[in-house]
Amino acid sequence: MKLLRSARFPAIMLLCAAAVGLILANSPLGPALADLRGTHLAAEGSAFDLSIGHWISDGLLAIFFFTAAIELRYELTKGALREPRKAMVPAIAAAGGVIVPVLVYLVFANGTQYANGWPIPTATDIAFALGVLAVFGRGLPGAVRAFLLALAILDDIVGIFFIAVLFTNDLQPLWLAAAGGLVLVFFVLSRMKPRTTTDAALRQAALLIIAIATWGMVYQSGVHATIAGVALGFAMAPRKADRLRHRLEPWVNALVLPIFAFSSAAVMVPSVSMGELTPAFWGILVALPVGKIIGIALAGYLAQKALGTQSDSHLPVGDLIAAGALGGIGFTVSLLLGELAFAGDAEVRAEVTLAVLAGSIISMVLAGIFVSLRAHKYRKVAAVDS
Repeated sequence: MKLLRSARFPAIMLLCAAAVGLILANSPLGPALADLRGTHLAAEGSAFDLSIGHWISDGLLAIFFFTAAIELRYELTKGALREPRKAMVPAIAAAGGVIVPVLVYLVFANGTQYANGWPIPTATDIAFALGVLAVFGRGLPGAVRAFLLALAILDDIVGIFFIAVLFTNDLQPLWLAAAGGLVLVFFVLSRMKPRTTTDAALRQAALLIIAIATWGMVYQSGVHATIAGVALGFAMAPRKADRLRHRLEPWVNALVLPIFAFSSAAVMVPSVSMGELTPAFWGILVALPVGKIIGIALAGYLAQKALGTQSDSHLPVGDLIAAGALGGIGFTVSLLLGELAFAGDAEVRAEVTLAVLAGSIISMVLAGIFVSLRAHKYRKVAAVDS
């Protein structure tokens, strides 16, 4: 379990799962894999009849967003984002890391049918970014990790907002209101102290049933069902939520995210020439590594200048560039945004998936180089000082 809680191993599992999915999809097993992902599984006695692919992206991934919401709340109340002044620099850098990639994407896709894919390169994958930092960043000061964590968390908030607002289809207010009512019940019930062991077990079962029902109602409302995970993560009593997240973390790292990565990356490489690739492909490919580095480093630098950041938390330009490269590892949320943005066009979705994978891998390589150089410099300075 300790291995699955580390920063490195889950990132390696994600990359391997995505690679296996991509390889199998382009092997003789590809058609069978596509049929499997498209196989519908109906929840007996309910209105839910989803393909295996949708059960993964709409259902399984809600567990990941539940744990992510718990971490977000912790950082906002007790962690790196609890003090507004300390949160301002990563917040401004995160804004730059959203705005510039969007502009880069639109340079390629504006005025075309692919323009609605602009949210795709805005995300940062926390697991991957921290994994690369753990592998190559030995010797980096804690301020760099805190900055990256805050940046990735704020990026996640933006991604969640985009999913909730931009990709809501045929909104059903009554279902959404019912889901909101259940979240309120979940909020109250999770804070009630059980009197006996039996009472505790019954309440845990009730919370699980309410969580599943909330997911179902959010799905029926037209809002992407993963938002149910976000709402429940924020609503749960903090201590219980932190304990539950600790128990779920190994399973999320070992199963939920690798299964999603495998499923999302299992696309056939389009048999087109480089010149026939869509603007969506090129926009994402460039926006993730280039747009993120420019946006995060420039916005972070200007924010520090404007706010007069204290020396103990001030980051040199080199550290900001390294953080920008890490921010370009979009992966999980970018893949989900790509599926949602081009839900009706399988060929474009395949190109988008390849672009997210390629752009994230380029960012990983650049991040590995920049982080290694910065870490080497800090270790050298520490050796001289000692």
